Amino acid sequence: MQQREITLILSGGGARGIAHIAVIEALLKKGYVIRSISGTSMGALIGGVYAVGKLEEFKEWLLKVNKQKIFKLIDFSFSSQGLVKGDRIFNEIKSFITDVAIEQLPVVYNATAFDIANNREVVFDSGSLFQAIRASISIPTIFTPVLLNDAVFVDGGVVNNLPISNAIRTPNDLVIAVNVNGGLSEEVTTSSKIFKNNSQYSLKSLIKSKDRKINYFTLINTTLVTMTNHMSNVLLEKNPPDILIDISRDCAGIFEFYRAQEIIEFGEKAIIKAMPEIEAKILF
Repeated sequence: MQQREITLILSGGGARGIAHIAVIEALLKKGYVIRSISGTSMGALIGGVYAVGKLEEFKEWLLKVNKQKIFKLIDFSFSSQGLVKGDRIFNEIKSFITDVAIEQLPVVYNATAFDIANNREVVFDSGSLFQAIRASISIPTIFTPVLLNDAVFVDGGVVNNLPISNAIRTPNDLVIAVNVNGGLSEEVTTSSKIFKNNSQYSLKSLIKSKDRKINYFTLINTTLVTMTNHMSNVLLEKNPPDILIDISRDCAGIFEFYRAQEIIEFGEKAIIKAMPEIEAKILF
């Protein structure tokens, strides 16, 4: 019997996307070949870092990030385009991904962004890897958008947060989609057939704790999660993967990068639970 190559789809989700690291590491440890990666926002970043062979270094850097480090990396813009310029953060990131051409990567790769000037979804599958990731990860109202020619790019999660539709397939591949914005009812769920309608959760259910402060970032977090979940569920019905790994959005807020260790542990639990299903389908 032959082993199927993996086509990996990585969702956006801010800091929650750190869980993608654990999934990739577990697949590689099993000896599986990741042939293709399609990502949005944080999924595009983690996928890109893996593609250039810097995943372990990036993980070690994330594990050292604390609240003070994050604050130092925030360069406020106070403009109508976004609260944060993002130059400091992306200069740090650039030390890991380097500015290589996507078509030169050893892994087939693409990143999804949204061009708000022309109201269109754009898939970066060639050209600058750094530019593609920067465009894909520009969360509206938080990071200033990326201006390229006549395009104004913001986070791809606006239109396609789990970009299965943009996957570059290979014959007899196994499509594994990792969604880090799953429901709150279970810590981790995985299924290849049943998709819960996460959009049913109201603002009240998302802000569960009475003493949790509803500040600007909480509102952005809640709004983005609700919006992207609804669209992701619609897209999942149209393009169901072979395996869906669904990680609870309650594992962390989208800006809580200082909780990297906990988030990675959520990813580890998710891939452990999903592995029997993957092993059952990996051979053909």
